[in-house]
Amino acid sequence: MQPHYRFAGFLGKRVHLGVTGSIAAYKALDLLRSLQEAGCLVSATLTDGAAEFVRPLSFEALGASPVYGSMFEGSPSGSAFGHLEPGQAAHAMVIAPATAATIARLAFGLADDMLSCQALAFPGPKIVAPAMNPRMWEAPATRRNWEMLGELGYIRVRPWSGHVACGDTGEGRLAPVEEIFASVLRALAPQDLAGRKVLVTLGPTREPWDAVRFWSNPSSGLMGACLAMAAHLRGADVTVVAGPTVLTFPEAVRVVPVTTARQMFEVATDLWPSMDVACCTAAVADFRPVPFGETKFKKASGAGQGITVEFTPNPDILRTLGEAKRDGQRLIGFAAETGDLKAEAGRKLQSKRLDIIAANDISKAGSGFASATNEMYVLDAAGRRETWPQLDKTEVAWRLWDHLLLD
Repeated sequence: MQPHYRFAGFLGKRVHLGVTGSIAAYKALDLLRSLQEAGCLVSATLTDGAAEFVRPLSFEALGASPVYGSMFEGSPSGSAFGHLEPGQAAHAMVIAPATAATIARLAFGLADDMLSCQALAFPGPKIVAPAMNPRMWEAPATRRNWEMLGELGYIRVRPWSGHVACGDTGEGRLAPVEEIFASVLRALAPQDLAGRKVLVTLGPTREPWDAVRFWSNPSSGLMGACLAMAAHLRGADVTVVAGPTVLTFPEAVRVVPVTTARQMFEVATDLWPSMDVACCTAAVADFRPVPFGETKFKKASGAGQGITVEFTPNPDILRTLGEAKRDGQRLIGFAAETGDLKAEAGRKLQSKRLDIIAANDISKAGSGFASATNEMYVLDAAGRRETWPQLDKTEVAWRLWDHLLLD
């Protein structure tokens, strides 16, 4: 799982995991481990079909507790009301994978096995992620049942396209565990950014100077990805403008890929008027080379001597957004520094009309490009100044949104 999905602040949250009879049932074990790593306590129910693919003991061995089986086995605790217990204890329920038969039961409120009884009696958010043959998924009855689940308030994670176990190709593969995991965390997280439109810029830019070479930096985009994911989990409508990275996001997060600083400038300034918040984390090249041309520069061109590359300024995205900021909009900037961190952060806060600036010293171990952690100095327009110790970037992101909501 990519690091920007690894939020660990869900200690004490309880999730009930339902597993049905699909070849993808083994992936539920990965989902179980991911939820536990986020701090969740997980219980599970396996249908009789699921138990043919993966044994209940596997879930017990990984720490799921309790693990329920068929209806008349009752509760592992000995209670006769195991079909009601998840609804009394868990904060969210997820059924992954969900077969066509299970989707039909949920849509029509049938309660003829342990899992369908638990789902019918569960009052909290319910997430369902199907897995089946593409022709079964495309069947009119399945599509009708799927739409009915949406009308009933289920959080639906669509299956993905690709090869399935029988050899067919099409839509029906279980969505990636990351996608399902993010849907569960969003159901558990406070929705204090709901209704807000958030723009995040992230990653490096690449400025070409001939047909094959470019000027850039080692930014991985991870800090921005953590901010985008945290905003998404907390209910925001998130748009990411991403320089060249390998990062992926849930389908609900809109991603606009760009390469150069000028492309990022054009997209960000075009989107900004429709946004409530912008968080500019991208490591944008302040200057771009004056190109040698559209062909590859050859060694012979320099006749064995050194070469001189001229540079010209790129547009300042953060300053431009700050100058265009209207009442009610909030702008967060980042500063990667190697000198006087606090002085430079204060200067940028004022000169670029920011509401918050988060600065880090990239010369410190564990606080630079491509690191999983950051040590931050955070300054805002209200005069608050905080120094944060080295934290996972997911934690930094969560705290920054908390800081914004203090206004």
